[in-house]
Amino acid sequence: MYQYVDRPLNSLDEGCRFLVWSMRAWVTTLGRRQCPAEALAPAFAKWRMIGGLRPFHRSMLLFNRDALETFAFCPMACSHVSEHEAVILELITSLRDRGPQQTRDTLEMVISEDSVGDMLETLSKLGAAMAIAGIFPGEPVAAKNLRH
Repeated sequence: MYQYVDRPLNSLDEGCRFLVWSMRAWVTTLGRRQCPAEALAPAFAKWRMIGGLRPFHRSMLLFNRDALETFAFCPMACSHVSEHEAVILELITSLRDRGPQQTRDTLEMVISEDSVGDMLETLSKLGAAMAIAGIFPGEPVAAKNLRH
């Protein structure tokens, strides 16, 4: 999470930026009493992520309903990543980097126990869709550039 929190969006790869935009757009759309899945579908299709729309939407619904604290998302125009946005980015990359058990352990601190298994499956499907689209979230751009 700390590799993402308070980072400028332009220092993140396109997968991270796509997810942050999607989170903010989902919350904004819901606040306008519109269907987030319907509103986000064109962007997901453009990014070859239409297969990831359902798991993304489901994950946001689960966070909205079952988070142990109220998640806060930045407004669309904000140039930095909020704490809760960073948590979600970390959870998605955690499945690949640390595996399901450690991701489950983290989820148990974030959402109600009854939703942990469902969220783990949902995040796995979202990560798979992002990998297929070639935009799986990775390291901040600055961290990647230091290795070259």
